[in-house]
Formats: sequence, structure tokens, C-alpha cells
Amino acid sequence: MIKKTCLLIAVTLISFVGIAQTNDEAQLQKIYKTSLTNGKSYEWLDYLSNQIGGRLSGSFNAELAVEYTKEQLETLGLDRVWLQPVMVPKWTRGIKEFAYIEYGPGETNGVNICALGGSVATPAGGLKAHVIEVQGLDELEALGEEKIKGKIVFYNRPMQADLIQTFEAYGGCVDQRYSGAAEAAKYGAVGVIVRSMNLRLDDLPHTGSMSYGDLPVSKRIPAAAISTNGAESLSTMLALNKDIKFFFRQTCKVFPDVQSYNVIGEIKGSTYPDEIITVGGHLDSWDLGDGSHDDGAGCVQSMEVLRLLKETGYTPKRTIRVVLFMNEENGLRGATKYAEVAKEKGENHVFALESDAGGFTPRGFSFDCSDVDFEQILSWKPLFKPYLIHYFEQGGSGADVGPLKGNGTVLAGLRPDSQRYFDHHHAANDTFEHVNKRELELGAATMTSLIYLMDKYGTVAFNKIKG
Repeated sequence: MIKKTCLLIAVTLISFVGIAQTNDEAQLQKIYKTSLTNGKSYEWLDYLSNQIGGRLSGSFNAELAVEYTKEQLETLGLDRVWLQPVMVPKWTRGIKEFAYIEYGPGETNGVNICALGGSVATPAGGLKAHVIEVQGLDELEALGEEKIKGKIVFYNRPMQADLIQTFEAYGGCVDQRYSGAAEAAKYGAVGVIVRSMNLRLDDLPHTGSMSYGDLPVSKRIPAAAISTNGAESLSTMLALNKDIKFFFRQTCKVFPDVQSYNVIGEIKGSTYPDEIITVGGHLDSWDLGDGSHDDGAGCVQSMEVLRLLKETGYTPKRTIRVVLFMNEENGLRGATKYAEVAKEKGENHVFALESDAGGFTPRGFSFDCSDVDFEQILSWKPLFKPYLIHYFEQGGSGADVGPLKGNGTVLAGLRPDSQRYFDHHHAANDTFEHVNKRELELGAATMTSLIYLMDKYGTVAFNKIKG
């Protein structure tokens, strides 16, 4: 009798598991079908990119993007949509930058540059000086003030081409862009030119954030990125003639901070409304292109998550919240503010997902979580196999969800195919025409599917708290 009872229980449990898996498969099918046949993400991105354009933090375009995305979220019939005030830096590029290499009296070669975000301007007439090439920050100390003072430091360490994970290659050389000017100024350099963070050779300079640290304003020197083709030319000419000079002019300016907003919308949870699941991207972008991949794609995909859940008839157990963060590119003020307010209110964020790696074909996710939570997540991996989503790894998540780390919160980042991402990152060709509609919609569906599973089953840490 006992054996029969145990067997009956085992068969019943297996049946429940089978039914749950079948239901999950059916829900994912509805999510993908709806995104691919009746999606809104591409339409939203079209407007953000082509009607508004680049959304530099503190700019008029950023204000327009806040207004537009709030209006669109309000059309979805969410339980609540609101703006969260945040003070952000304001920096303007000014007129187009100009640069050339002077290799003899009256003999010059023009090169393409762009000011780094946050840089000071050159003198009104421009800046011309001899150049010293280095491969990174470590070389400065070895060279010393005697060889650097009065010169323009040219950082020419490329992204490591043999790394398959292109974000790892980016991380391996971005320090020269971010801290290069502050470090060079300590040795008396008058300016900085940095090789663009780009894996291919082209004529497009890539901007990005830089910092002077605690360097006094009077000691700050102008910093610009040079295209990879320009960097190759400059390096070759320096190898032939150490006496060449570099000229550049930029008119960028830093203003006092201004008020902006995070855009937030949510569906209230039916069972555990105090458990919050957040999905988002950053609404600001650089100004050279229209920010379609970085990070218009992540914003519209995150908005689409809430719409797809409603369109497929799913009622969330937990509160699902979309957050379009302001000022990721040059300060992370929006993410910091959101986390501060969440902490002040005692909110329980059980899961946070970010899309900030472009609108390319989704490959999977990386997770910042405990081993036990990751084991549960891995059990869902077979559900994604029909959609060719195979990458489930522990690792990083995203810059904007990072401040929510702690108290058992599971963090994740969508991981699209990244091989083309840095061709466009922070450059003038980060534009709508380079986003594939189907790839964008697949990413939105993939994010929605993970949010659905997280909502349905919860996380290990918070399930234990509930008993």
C-alpha cells in the first residue's frame, strides 16, 4: 500500500511538472509570435531615432524622449506611469571638430576626430603640439614629465581582436579613454588623442565618457577620439618622423547640472505586489548618431515587455516595472537615483533585467546571482532552445541595474550577438537603418519570456523568505 501511494505521488508530481512545462512552452510561443507579427518595438524606435534623434543627457532631445516614451507607456493601460526627477550633467559638443597631422611646413593630412564626452575645449584657435604615442596609462610613468610635458599624448592601444567576447575587448582598453586626460595632465601634457574603441578600420571616430577625476579645472586638458584609420596613419607617420605635429580644435562646453527624469511604468502584481521585477534600458545616448543601438533598442524592448505580457493575456503575480534610465552614458545618475529611492521606500526588487548591448540577434543572458538561483534559471534553458537562445552564464548584468545589487536580488543582462556592436558604438553610424526589425523583435520576445518565468516561479532567495 505504501509503495502504491509513493508511486501515485511520484506520477502526480511528474504530471504537474509536465503540465507546467507545456503551459510555459505555450506562453513563450505566444510571446514570440506576438512580438514578430504584431510588435511595437520597431515603430517606437523609428520615432525615437528619426523624429527625435541623439539624446545627449541634459539636452532638448532628451526632454523630447522623456515626453514621448511616457506618452507611449500611458497608451498601454498600465496601472501606473510616472517620471522620477534626477539631476544630470549637461555637456555640449559645439561646432564640428577639426584636426590634421602636420608632417612638414604647410604639409598636412586631415584626420577625423570627435571630442570625448565631458572634455574641455581647445583654445579658440586650436591646439598644435608634438605627439608622443603610448599603448596605455602604464607607459606614462615610465616616460616621465621630461618626455611628455608640452606634448599631445596619443593613446593607441587597440581592442584585442582575438577575444570573442567583444565587451571584454572593450573593457581591456577603455581606461585610456576614461582616465587618459587626467593621467596625461599630471605629466604636463597639453592634450590627449585616443584611438576609437572599434574593432574595424574605418573613418568614424567614436566618442564616450571621460573623467578628469579631482583635477582642478585650470589643469584640465582637451581630449578627443581619433578614428581607427586616423590612428593607424598617425602611428605610421610617427614611426617615420618623430618631429610631426598634431593640430585639433574643439569647442565643447560643460554647463551646470540640469533636471531630467527616469521614465517609469508598471503593472501591479496580483499575488505579490510588493515584489518588484524591473526591466529597462537607458534613454540617453551620445549625439553623433541617433542612439538606435545604444540604447534606443534596449528602451523599446523593455517597453515591449509590458505590452507583450498584456497582449498575451498574462496576469503577473509580481509587480512588473519598466524603467527608462537617464544619464547612463556620462554619469549613471538615473540608475543611482532609482536605487536610492527604492532603498528609501524599502522596495523589494527580486529581479532586474537590462538591455544595453544593441538590437542584434539575442543569444541569451548573463546573470549576477547566487548558485542556487542560477540552478533554477538553468532549468528554464530548454524552453529557449527552439528560439536558438543558448547562452546562460553567470557574470555581469548591466550598468543601470547594478546599483540594485544586494539582498538576494537577481540581476541579468540580455546578451545579443556582439560582433558588430562596436562598429556602431558611440559613433555617427549608430542609426536606425542599422537595426534589423526581426532581430530587435526577437530580443524583445526573449526578454519578455525570461520576465514571465521569473514572475511565475520567483527567485530562490525571496521564495525562502516567504517560507
